[in-house]
Amino acid sequence: MSIEHDFVSLRSSSLSASLNDEQVEALARISHCRRLADREIIIQEGNVDNSLHVITEGAIAVTRDLGKGEYTTIHVLHTGDLAGEMGFISGQPHTATLRSLGRTQVCSFEREAFESLLMDHPWLVYRVMQTIVQVSQDILRRMNAQHVELTKYVSRSHALY
Repeated sequence: MSIEHDFVSLRSSSLSASLNDEQVEALARISHCRRLADREIIIQEGNVDNSLHVITEGAIAVTRDLGKGEYTTIHVLHTGDLAGEMGFISGQPHTATLRSLGRTQVCSFEREAFESLLMDHPWLVYRVMQTIVQVSQDILRRMNAQHVELTKYVSRSHALY
């Protein structure tokens, strides 16, 4: 894929909502957009991966290993969502595996390449990091709401676990 294609893909993503065209072009120069095969793994649970992935088309399943080759899907990310943002920032091993679902395209960039933008494009770096924090807060809100709903369900049904 070309830089022009990468620019168009990134421009339509939530990651670039607060960026101008020059800043999106800078991101496109360090990114790599590609199509994934169905069920292709882009991040493996337990591995360190310093890439940030922007889902520009399709969906990705967030899965956890159950052992013996089995896994469970704990969440599905869709077009516009970010993937791998916590490992991108922290450099820590990932707590889940990310698998494409059907026809999916992602634009990815490495932390080292992103950090190279810091001197010439500090506002770009700031805005992207701001977006990553917002995405993380949204995930935390959804998880908290799900926890409350599950707690209510268990309490009402007097379920034992």
